[in-house]
Amino acid sequence: METQRKTAIVLGATGLTGGILLRLLLQDDRYEKIKLFSRSSMGLVDKKIEEHLGDLMQLEEFEADFTGDEVFCCIGTTKSKTPQKEMYRKIDYGIPVAAAKLCAQNGISGFLVISSMGANAKSRVFYNRLKGEMEEAVLREDLKNTYIFRPSLIGGKREEKRLGEWVFKQLMKGVNLVLAGPLRKYRSIDPETIAKAMIMVANTGYTRPIIESDKIHKIASGDRD
Repeated sequence: METQRKTAIVLGATGLTGGILLRLLLQDDRYEKIKLFSRSSMGLVDKKIEEHLGDLMQLEEFEADFTGDEVFCCIGTTKSKTPQKEMYRKIDYGIPVAAAKLCAQNGISGFLVISSMGANAKSRVFYNRLKGEMEEAVLREDLKNTYIFRPSLIGGKREEKRLGEWVFKQLMKGVNLVLAGPLRKYRSIDPETIAKAMIMVANTGYTRPIIESDKIHKIASGDRD
């Protein structure tokens, strides 16, 4: 009996991890349609892709088209790109939470979102607190298959230049070698590892909703604990 192929929604496909995730989904026969929601077209031609263009900070306007089996939310900005905290919040908190609400409203049970290591709604650090508040708001929607990925520093090459981040990534390559045992979750992580883990969890599930960085590594490598 042929398994019914799925429709995936991707938010943040123009970003580093989201772009890799999209490529992997296009290669995955389990998916027959991939809906992209973004401000501008990615210019990709593929029979699987269905683009919906508009303001993601007004995601509720996409309500009629926001239908599918799973939502992969790879939305995220940086302090250098978005120095104003109010706008930062609208992106890193507002878009994922709005997406989770649309999932609940439209009967989409699978919601997978990238957060960050150290996310904590009670943190004094703005970034960590914002991610923690986002996680709590998403979990309150009580979707059947909600998975929150907390990667450490994400490696890989970005289009925009971030000198400080580049230097830190080079240092982390050496530090990774000595981070073992409970410290493994602090190792930097490749975006492809995150993307692979997200797709694997979407299709096979996981034992808990919050997945720390070391577990993301294990899932992507096929090691299920």
